[in-house]
Order: sequence, then C-alpha cells, then structure tokens
Amino acid sequence: MRELKNSVRQILRQRRESMTPFERHEKSRTICSYVLELICDGETVMVYSSKEMEVNTLPIIKTLFKRGIPVVVPIIVRQDISLRLSYLNDLSVLVPSTFGVPEPIGNEIPAQAGDIHTIILPMLGFDRNGGRLGYGAGYYDRFLAKNQKIRKIGIAFGCQEAENLPVDENDIHMNFIVTEDGIVYSDWMC
Repeated sequence: MRELKNSVRQILRQRRESMTPFERHEKSRTICSYVLELICDGETVMVYSSKEMEVNTLPIIKTLFKRGIPVVVPIIVRQDISLRLSYLNDLSVLVPSTFGVPEPIGNEIPAQAGDIHTIILPMLGFDRNGGRLGYGAGYYDRFLAKNQKIRKIGIAFGCQEAENLPVDENDIHMNFIVTEDGIVYSDWMC
C-alpha cells in the first residue's frame, strides 16, 4: 500500500507542479472564496499556512481575521509526529520551519484542539469519495483520529484529483473537499 501511495503522490505532485504561478494564484483565490462560504461566525478555525506549491491560504486567514474569527495554525513536531497548536493573530510572525512550512515559532499562543470547530487541510490528492492523500507522514491523520468531532475541509487544485485513492484504515476522510470548481465532495449534514 505504501508503494502505491508513493507512486500516486509522485503523479499528483507533478500535476500540481506543472501549473504556472499565475494559475496557482488565481485558482487559490477561487478556492478560498468557496471555503469562506463554509465558515460561520463564532467558530474557531484551524488552517494550515501554505507553502509555495499548495493552495495559498493567506486569503482565508486574512478574511478570518477581518471577520473576527479565531485562527489556529498547526506547528509540526517531528519528534513524536504530532501537531502543536497556536493561535495566530499576526501573519508577520510566520517563519519557514519544519518542511519549509510557515509557523509562528517563538511567537506561539497555545491553543487546544477542543476549541476548534473546523480544520482546513492541505491535500496532495483527493477523490470524490472524501478520500485525502497527504504527504505521507500522517501528522493530520493522527491529529484527526484523536479529534473526530472537528469538521474537516480538504482543499486542493482540481488537477490533484484521482479516481480512487489508495486509502487504508488510518486515512481520515474529509467532510468537504473544495477545489477551484467548488465543493466537489460533501458528507456534512447540518
């Protein structure tokens, strides 16, 4: 299964990297607008801070700030393959850290998983069954296995879709998957 997943990751990474910076920028803006329609006032939202090739989450974070919605970002802890959580009030505190991910190292404001209503996750790949393929280390899957009540929104570019992802019992399914084409998967009942 691991070899199959790695093979699929390679293909989907190449698809994503074949996009121009302009395409990534424009599609990211569209994706963010769809995601923001899913966020309600009064929520606390955990959102990843994006790297260059990923869907750019800065528009989401900036809009959540303007709406007064608390923002939490994950901090990667390599030693035990976990995520530490920090509130984010200022984008200027983000610095490239583990795997080049922007994190508020040295400016952390501790957050608790129990405070989070919605999480916005990066995806290397997805399918229309709610399947998510991450980067392979399992940071988010471990976190979500312990915090199952959090609503999960996976975001990716449409080119990262696979017909059927190789998933196993440790892979957490999304409640929503959003691309530049809109909400392409939802299992959330209000």
